[in-house]
Amino acid sequence: MAREDFFHDPGAPQANSVKPAVSAFVLDDRDRLLMIRRTDNDRYAIPGGGQEPGETLSQTAVREVKEETGVDIEVVGLIGLYSNPAHVIAYDDGEVRQEFSICFRARPVGGELTTSSESSEVCWVDRDALDGLNIHPSIRLRIEHGFERRPTPYYT
Repeated sequence: MAREDFFHDPGAPQANSVKPAVSAFVLDDRDRLLMIRRTDNDRYAIPGGGQEPGETLSQTAVREVKEETGVDIEVVGLIGLYSNPAHVIAYDDGEVRQEFSICFRARPVGGELTTSSESSEVCWVDRDALDGLNIHPSIRLRIEHGFERRPTPYYT
């Protein structure tokens, strides 16, 4: 399914849904960030996705990271809650979703880098290489907060 992100865009369509989603900020032992290149918009992002019935939010993070990257993780903290109504995501099926995402801090515990139907590339990225990647501003904010190691979670 194709998607288009609108961020502080006065011409954006009105949201017609909100769905809990998660993302995971995962650093390896060399402080490189786990990232994917999304197949639906060709942007780089930290892995994540929507919560399914019967899952806790941290279970969603573990499942989504495994599905999108092949990496097994352990959730170890909370980076923030992101619910900016000025960020909406329009899908080609007519859904227009308001951003609502919980970003967890996690550490890798196994697995191997593997692409999926949602990720055309999976890689560990050095912090100084992030500026050269096409990353949506909302994801950049989560990454920035992850590297800041804030004492309390961010929330909007």
